[in-house]
Amino acid sequence: MNRTRAVVIGAGIVGAACARELSRAGFDVVVVDRGRPAGGTTSHGEGNVLVSDKGPGAELELAKLSIRLWPQVVAEIADENARAASAIEYDPKGGIVVATTEDGAHALTSFAASQPGIHAESLSPKELIDAEPALTREVTVAFHYPEDAQVQPAGAALALLGSALRHGARLRSDTEVVGASVRNGRITGVRVPGEVIEADVVVNAAGPWAGQVSALLGAPIAVRPRRGEVLVTTPMPGVVRHKVYDADYVAAVGADSGDLQASAVVESTWGGTVLIGSSRRHVGFDDTIRPEVLSAIAVKAVRLFPALADASIMRAYGGFRPYVDDHLPVLGEDPRLENLWHATGHEGAGIGLSVGTARLLCELLSRAEPAMPVGEFTVDRPAVLAELPA
Repeated sequence: MNRTRAVVIGAGIVGAACARELSRAGFDVVVVDRGRPAGGTTSHGEGNVLVSDKGPGAELELAKLSIRLWPQVVAEIADENARAASAIEYDPKGGIVVATTEDGAHALTSFAASQPGIHAESLSPKELIDAEPALTREVTVAFHYPEDAQVQPAGAALALLGSALRHGARLRSDTEVVGASVRNGRITGVRVPGEVIEADVVVNAAGPWAGQVSALLGAPIAVRPRRGEVLVTTPMPGVVRHKVYDADYVAAVGADSGDLQASAVVESTWGGTVLIGSSRRHVGFDDTIRPEVLSAIAVKAVRLFPALADASIMRAYGGFRPYVDDHLPVLGEDPRLENLWHATGHEGAGIGLSVGTARLLCELLSRAEPAMPVGEFTVDRPAVLAELPA
């Protein structure tokens, strides 16, 4: 029996998750990446698996699906390869969102109340101090989100990809897609230097480069890069116990302005280092690390955790997130080119949403009932088919 041939473009965490789901479902999968696995956006993120930053709607439902799936996926990979699973560093440590002004307190309280099916627990001042002793005392309201979690993004992507390979997928790294093979309005493969990789289904999971890749394939979508930076301290074990962020982070995520949006987002890793974010700005693919951006992040983080004023910064890194004007992922078949599917546009939430996105993609391609409605993610919406800026 011939298996459905699927080419997945992109070996970041979304592409790796899609390859894993499809290969486990019996598809004949080839993953194509112009670089190395997890070498782009995935390796430049914080590893967020969040429900706390998403208001009511389809993205929150996708986050809830993904939160349920992550422990299952980790357990399944552990059964295959315990070392690979440990590299995911899955940590269901929960998140704490705080406001430091009266206006922020009202906004955060309203936001938490608007999230259907999410556990958001108001913390008293004593409970907050017990949970995060180093946190500023200038907090007007705080909510604990026990469902928030964290993974090590590159380790998670490589674990997902490794699982896909164990189920028969193949990887073509250092292989750039330069065009499409099309017959009668249907994509039949992707062109790479010197050959065509034939396919019954092509999945564009190229993250911030998905707009460029889609144009090469003849069906452009309006996915653009939005840059973010992160500071990393030397190990400070026990200083930060949860993922903690100021309520203005939610507004920064949803902002449409291309100007710098900075907010305090602080969390520790298994190794004890502290990750300090975050920033968002539209600069194309300019990868310059700018001191004024790092300074803006640091100032906000120190206001939240005064102890960070004495921290030693080990390094800083930045990356691009796949941005869509309506702030929703893109998931579905392209209406202009049959058998071309897109799985992108998650911006900074792609790490957490990857496994849910992959599950939905596999269900749609297998003609199964999807685990949740996907109508808000379709390709034929104005924000996705809008003309890309020059």
